[in-house]
Amino acid sequence: MEFSELNSAFLPDEADDTQPALLFIPDISGFTRFMHENKIKYSRNLIADLLETIIDANIINLEVCEIQGDAILFYKLGAPPTIEEVVNQCKQIFLDFQNYLKIMERDGSLLGTQLLENKLTLKIVAHYGRISVTQIKSYIKLMGMDVILAHRLLKNNIEGSEYVLLSEGYLKTQKPEAIEKSFEWTQLREGSTEYEHMGRVRYKYAFLTPLRLLVTDPEVEHNRNHYPNTFSLEVKVQAPLDLVARIIRNYRLKPAWMQGMKTAQYDISKSDRSGTYCKCQMEKGGCIEIQTLQFKAFADKVEYIEKITNFKMFPNALLFLNAQAASPHATLLTLEFHYSRVSVGDYFYDSFGRKKMRDLMGKSLKSLKELCEHVQANKELPTKKNA
Repeated sequence: MEFSELNSAFLPDEADDTQPALLFIPDISGFTRFMHENKIKYSRNLIADLLETIIDANIINLEVCEIQGDAILFYKLGAPPTIEEVVNQCKQIFLDFQNYLKIMERDGSLLGTQLLENKLTLKIVAHYGRISVTQIKSYIKLMGMDVILAHRLLKNNIEGSEYVLLSEGYLKTQKPEAIEKSFEWTQLREGSTEYEHMGRVRYKYAFLTPLRLLVTDPEVEHNRNHYPNTFSLEVKVQAPLDLVARIIRNYRLKPAWMQGMKTAQYDISKSDRSGTYCKCQMEKGGCIEIQTLQFKAFADKVEYIEKITNFKMFPNALLFLNAQAASPHATLLTLEFHYSRVSVGDYFYDSFGRKKMRDLMGKSLKSLKELCEHVQANKELPTKKNA
């Protein structure tokens, strides 16, 4: 089934105020069952974090129109993004979503156990058509048959729960050879569904499951061959485990060792809680956000995980700091940087960007070691001025 490149979305009707736009809807599969089995008071924070993760993974400048329970309606006015851009956007969202779940599954709480038993995942619909943008008080509302169609496409004949669906309306705007090339990592299939008042709608779809090979597991040692989007650095610190643990969790001290960071702003009353956000101004301009995802302390080791957003090269990343007692007065500190930029074949991100980030994290780890050893020698944490 081949689609013509001509798209009626470019051709406005007479006296029509509609505009061509991409409609992009990631939808959480398994959401209803998960909410039912875990009750809203236990799962609402997790779902909120997952929806935030999806929004943070926006790398093609989509606009958020509305959040509809388990789905987010994004849109982008004007000419359609290329198939490569749309596919990379789907990959980015799926991997960020799955990486976040992987961390939450490790939590020893009831919620972590329920995640293992009830798998949440994503399906994504991309459609291109004409929409009317309406202002209702301070809210933006999208209207038109193409908006209805995009939502209807979430209900289809596809057997599976994690896939990307590209409508005929979008595929008509792309060259067949570009479409084929963008799906070399999986199989692109043909499908269609009959909808009331709309007739039979054709589309193509691909399962996102092969991308699970890129989802990083925090329980195992990573290497470049199996996990190309991670790297690990290690250093021995001449300071006890409990001191190192206090320093890596201390947002106030973050600018003292994280390279390129100027200031850190956070709610001091919540600084030791999982889920706490910290806004960090960078020396070269711009701002990144850090969120504490998990802190687990054992007798001889500590595991600390942060989510970092708004890095220019890596829009979403996870920072693992694992501290292992080497002796009563020494700690083996491991830094793992997990990123899910998936611009396959892009030399800049695969080589230069990775090298630059590895160098930055290497310098940060060295500074962290020096800070810990300085504190140990002086028996006190630096003041805010020194930090």
